[in-house]
Amino acid sequence: MTTKPLSAHQEPHLERQLTNRHIQLIAIGGAIGTGLFMGSGKTISAAGPSVIFVYMIIGFMLFFVMRAMGELLLSNLNYKSFSDFAADLLGPWAGFFTGWTYWFCWVITGIADVIAIAGYSKELWPGLPLWIPGLATVAILLLLNLVTVKAFGETEFWFALIKIIAIAALIIVGLFMIFTGFQSDAGPATFTNLWSHGGMFPNEFMGFVAGFQIAVFAFVGIELVGTTAAEAKDPEKNLPKAINSIPIRVLLFYVGALIILMSVTPWTQFQAGHSPFIAMFSLAGLGAAATVVNLVVLSSAMSSANSGIYSTSRMVYGLAQEGDAPSLFRNLSTRKVPQNALFLSCVLLLSGVVLMYAGQDIGKAFEMVTTVSAVCFVFVWSIILASYLAFRRRRVHLHAASNYRMPGGVPMVWVVFAFFAFVLWALTTQPDTLMALLVTPVWFLVLGAAWLVLRRRPAHLARYETFKSELAQDLDAEASAIRRDFNDAGNGVKK
Repeated sequence: MTTKPLSAHQEPHLERQLTNRHIQLIAIGGAIGTGLFMGSGKTISAAGPSVIFVYMIIGFMLFFVMRAMGELLLSNLNYKSFSDFAADLLGPWAGFFTGWTYWFCWVITGIADVIAIAGYSKELWPGLPLWIPGLATVAILLLLNLVTVKAFGETEFWFALIKIIAIAALIIVGLFMIFTGFQSDAGPATFTNLWSHGGMFPNEFMGFVAGFQIAVFAFVGIELVGTTAAEAKDPEKNLPKAINSIPIRVLLFYVGALIILMSVTPWTQFQAGHSPFIAMFSLAGLGAAATVVNLVVLSSAMSSANSGIYSTSRMVYGLAQEGDAPSLFRNLSTRKVPQNALFLSCVLLLSGVVLMYAGQDIGKAFEMVTTVSAVCFVFVWSIILASYLAFRRRRVHLHAASNYRMPGGVPMVWVVFAFFAFVLWALTTQPDTLMALLVTPVWFLVLGAAWLVLRRRPAHLARYETFKSELAQDLDAEASAIRRDFNDAGNGVKK
């Protein structure tokens, strides 16, 4: 059982314009990162065929994070995102740390996407100044997001569809090559390539661990569907459908594609920095493969930047409502879009244009920050699970009444926590990720200092009390509905 959102009687509110197909494709877009197209060569070369199990394990674990998030969001439709339920269940500090950390993660990811888009554009149109595609990307995505939330959903729908078509094409072409006995310099295309070049674990345990270290970043954005909670039509139906389909997506798009790639070409032929997609299409005699895959990666990076603009603007809007961000970011346009928060996100993304002309040292520093932001996603996922534990302890009646309970419950939360500890340990095994891991606490120290100043301000306290009172009204309504249903059942009243 879930509650109905409160009517907005004080101020304009976000509108529920994202339909089922939007939510489904946003979830797919979040689950399929640009890293699958360009970064999987590095993952395969590090772990060999065992990378198949790496992606399956990560997808399996993150499915439970998503289910926990789904149960919490649907327990109170007044929650706009996971930042809201963190603030409600763990305390205002959790909403502040989660919201701003998620904002930081996506701003950095968005800047990296703008730089990547400029790079891919140069491959397609040599001689084009780097600042033109960078500036054009930010301008186009800002205009699309300013119109309505439905325009964002429509754009993301088509971006995600391009990714799906590209992966489906790879699987179909690969299967044709395998079943027709295709021959290349590396040997025949056959499923036996998966185990005939050193077995499934050719680089032993540490190679397997290295696969986790790289592959976990490919799942960044899987929680994106959680930021659509306040703008999804019929969330009680559409959010569960999107979350429940995650295992199928991981099996088909990640595991399926990787099995085909390593069957057509032995894993020993893959190299970091080279796209396995381009390599396989080229082997098939498709000369335009490089151009096609570059266009796919370009659209994938545009999709990621689009998601970044959307999620950061909604997160800042939510933070402002709780008193954790300046009040000007609470304002909505006449189209029910948080335009001030959108402008902030786009101004920050423009720094990507500046970074393209920066020196090598700044470039290296930015790579470090990118890795730090990826590590911070693990923090966000952990806060979702910690909020679920608090929910089970403090809102027993809501869990009992829920139609969308997390499988495995509390014990499974601790299993996933143990997995996250393993991932953090895996990050210590390589010098570059170890350095990023050691630098990450700096971000939390900055947030901690800001929180110490902010938490005592009267304006912040007043806005947070308003936020809590709105949630409390919704909880009271839910408790009354549960008691009424219980009494009706006891009196034999049929619904």
